Amino acid sequence: MSQQTTEPLPDDQAAGTGATGGTARRRRRLLPWKHRRDLDPAQLRRRKLLTRGLTGVCVVCAGTLAWSVGQALTYPGKDSTTARLAEWARDHELGFVVDKLEDVQYSMDPPKVGGTLPADALARMKATQGAVPTPAHVAAQLLVPLHDPMRPLVGPALPGEGVYRTLAAAHGQPIVQGTYVRPDGAHTSYEAAVAWISGKYSRFQLHPGFREPGGTFDVPPTIPEGMRTGLVATWNGGFRITDGGSRGGFYLDGKTAGELRDGAASEVFYRDGSFRIGVWGRDVRMTPDVTGVRQCLELMVDDGRVVPDIGNDSKWGVSDQSRMFVPRSGVGVTAQGDVVMVVGQALSAQTLAQLMQRAGAVRAMPLDMNRAWPSFMSYDGTRNSADPTPTNILDFEDPPDRYYTQATRDFVAVYAR
Repeated sequence: MSQQTTEPLPDDQAAGTGATGGTARRRRRLLPWKHRRDLDPAQLRRRKLLTRGLTGVCVVCAGTLAWSVGQALTYPGKDSTTARLAEWARDHELGFVVDKLEDVQYSMDPPKVGGTLPADALARMKATQGAVPTPAHVAAQLLVPLHDPMRPLVGPALPGEGVYRTLAAAHGQPIVQGTYVRPDGAHTSYEAAVAWISGKYSRFQLHPGFREPGGTFDVPPTIPEGMRTGLVATWNGGFRITDGGSRGGFYLDGKTAGELRDGAASEVFYRDGSFRIGVWGRDVRMTPDVTGVRQCLELMVDDGRVVPDIGNDSKWGVSDQSRMFVPRSGVGVTAQGDVVMVVGQALSAQTLAQLMQRAGAVRAMPLDMNRAWPSFMSYDGTRNSADPTPTNILDFEDPPDRYYTQATRDFVAVYAR
């Protein structure tokens, strides 16, 4: 047999072969710093200073984070907690995290396919059942007759589906009208709402949000008491300006946030209260009469037709969100200069565009999406003309009086002339 030579183990390994205490000592020796008993007094002092410094930095960072999130959760307005946290993340370069979480949530809980409308939605739709098209001889005597029914995308039509009713009246005229339809043949348990506003008998005003686009403007980020007389409608703004999501800018009374981009779909507001939608630099441009501009992505409907590249993901959101059937909103103008606005619970970019085109829009653009932001409210001044009662055309996260308090994002207010 060959003779084996046994070499002595290093002290720490030898200690590790003993009792549990030896193993613990060996593990301590393997840490990237020395044990206290192996330090001289000067080294101990330096370690204490370093430890206190690191602890202080951690406390400051944690405190700053807590303060920042706390500010986001307590700023004025009626945004939901989910919306506030998402906005905080986007403000801190974490928008990609929000987008990913939205993708994951959608994949885990996609919208239901098939089925029927819930009872409250059916009741809302049937409430228009009694409305009938205005007879021709009567319509000739009215300034603003009720619209003929909108042809639904899903057949056969449900009772009241596509039938317009008055949402807000002024001087006895139904200058804001609305109806409900199902968005497509697959998502039949969801509703989309279509609003129509008389361009001739309305006045349009762009409002900023105090966080989006932020800054200081002469127009307030709310509709305060004293500015509500004649109010008939409001609707939400578009993708964020401050993080570049809108791919365009915001202009109001001589001040610009972001940059007004040629080619961008644009809501344009004029000194006489009129309103137009078009491609910036082609249909609309800066003139002395322009008081406000709100840009968002690109037109979805142009020259009365849905744009051919409506399935292009890069135009209507990040990743594949254009194909997601989620809450969305959009606004358009008719050939007569009237306004149509669509909000829906389960819309893709394509179905939103189709609804706006079906409602009569010759040019239409997307606005904001996801449950926190789309909204259309009509206002009833029958009881108090100076403080009309708001009503959501569809139920989303925020209550109908969301613009009676400080609004975080920009919006449009509509007044009767």
